[in-house]
Formats: sequence, structure tokens, C-alpha cells
Amino acid sequence: MTEPFKNNFVLSEQVIKYKSFIILSGKILIASGLLYYIISSVNFNEIISAIYDADVSLIIPVLLLSFLNLYLQYYKWKLTSSLILNNSDNRKVLYSLFQGFSAAVFTPARIGEYFGRAIVFKDHSLLKVTLATLLDKFFPLLIVAIFGSVSSVLFIHYFFEVSIYVTVSLFIVLFSLFYFVILVIFNEKFWDNFLFNKLRDSKRLSKYFEKFSVLGNLDKNYSAKMILLSILFYGCYIFQYAILVAAFSHNSSFLNYLWAGNLTMFSKTVIPPVSFSELGIREGASVFFIQQFGESASVGFNASIFLFLINVLLPSLIGLILIFRKNDD
Repeated sequence: MTEPFKNNFVLSEQVIKYKSFIILSGKILIASGLLYYIISSVNFNEIISAIYDADVSLIIPVLLLSFLNLYLQYYKWKLTSSLILNNSDNRKVLYSLFQGFSAAVFTPARIGEYFGRAIVFKDHSLLKVTLATLLDKFFPLLIVAIFGSVSSVLFIHYFFEVSIYVTVSLFIVLFSLFYFVILVIFNEKFWDNFLFNKLRDSKRLSKYFEKFSVLGNLDKNYSAKMILLSILFYGCYIFQYAILVAAFSHNSSFLNYLWAGNLTMFSKTVIPPVSFSELGIREGASVFFIQQFGESASVGFNASIFLFLINVLLPSLIGLILIFRKNDD
């Protein structure tokens, strides 16, 4: 390697590291700023009091549901990795899932999860594991979009007194759109006729055709299982949120809490992720919507942050343990 080239290479590497540090620092500041704003906008003493006075008998079911939550994610990833990655090793599925949690929690939009899941599958390219992860996440995203958009239209109708004609029109558009998406998912020829032909005809993308051709293995049975598992997973998550709200508020307007949970989840999904694990965004949405249903801001904040601790942070810590254990093997 010549000296000028070597110097340029070192300089480029330093620039990349510096840029990564700036981005990382920016994300931390954004997350910290959002959390500070939300905490300062509610009474901190009320937050502490809500935690202290929470109904522990309701917190326990939330912890138990977290095991169901994790199992449903494990089973979804097991189906997808078996189909796309030809994997039959359940231990790899478990390690991959939890390592993905660990990598996701510290990255915006949980983008680190794609790399985290790929660590175990060294015999597959990062692109192929990323494709499998995208497919695994597509079905829950579809369920969030369906239930969240319906909840949002109802919220707008009842809380902002929108005309029934506007509401019905929105429902017609939504149901038509989702009906088309479902038809596409269960049409086994769609991927081959649309996606694969485009890849074959493109000079730039033709080299990736083999990677994407695994989508041709999708069938109605797989799609049906993934939709069912995604509905159960989403329902579990929303139930956890509703139970936490009931635990912190000592009230029992459960249907309203489920509604607020749907709205919070949908908002977190559609708002661009600019902070770690959507910290601040999720809490802000929870505080806003729970107040619309007559509860205090501290209740919404506590329910959301506890859901993050139970469903995201704890599994990510388990993932870190598995990473170190894997490295020791």
C-alpha cells in the first residue's frame, strides 16, 4: 500500500468514526431531551407516588404475559428462519432473537436488530438474514397498521366530532386498502410475477435475484400462521399496556385503556424514529392519549415506561448475557 493511499485510508476511517460518534451523541441527546420534556411536563411526585401505590396484583400478570410475548416472537422467528434460512436449530433461533433485542435497544428504529440476529447465522449473508428479519417484522407491522388506523378513525370521530360521512368514507378507504394487501399476501404468484420479474429485468438488481428468490417459498399456510401469531402478539402487548394503566390508576375502564394502547402503538409506529427504542415518542403518545380518557399524565407515562422495561430492556439484558456466553463457547 502506497503512503498517500494509506494516509487517505486512515483519514477516511477517522472521518467515519467521528461521524458515527456525532450521530450516536445526537441520538442520545434527542432521547434524553424528549424524556426530560415529558417528565418535566408531568408532576414528578405523582410519577413516584403512582409507582409506590401501584396495584402489584396487576403488575404480576403483566410480567407473566411477557413470557407469552417472547414465546410468540420466538415462534414467529422460528417459522421465518426455517423457511428463509433453512434453519432447524431452535437454540440458534433463541440466541438470534435475544441478541437482536440487545442490538436493537440502543439503535434508532431498532435497526441494530438486523445485525444482532445475523450474528448467529454466520453461514448466511447479512442481506439474507436482513431479508428474513424484514419479513418477520412485516406481519406485526401490518396488524399494527390495521388496528391502529381503525382506532385512530374512531378516535377522531368521537373526540373531534367529525361528520359520520367522513368517518364512513375513511373506513371504506382503509378496508379496501387492507383487503387488497391481504389478497396480495395470499396470492402465491404475486411475488414471482411482480418482484422477481423486475429483478430479472434489472441489470443492477439481477445479481440480488438469488437472495430475494427465497420469497418464492412463501405460501398461504406460512402467511396465515404469521398473521395469527402477529395478532396474538399485538393483543398481548396491548393487554399488557391496559393492565399497567389499570394498575397505576386503580380504575377499570379496560376498553378505553385498550383503545389508548392501540393509539399509542400506532403513533409510535408512524412517527419517524429519531431516538433509541423510540424513547420519548412512545411515552409522549401514551401521556397524550391516556389523558383523553380521563387519566393523569403520570399514569400514561408509567404504563409506557414499565412496558418498555418489561418487554424491551429486560430481554435485551438477557441477550447481552447470551452474547457473552456465546463468545465464551
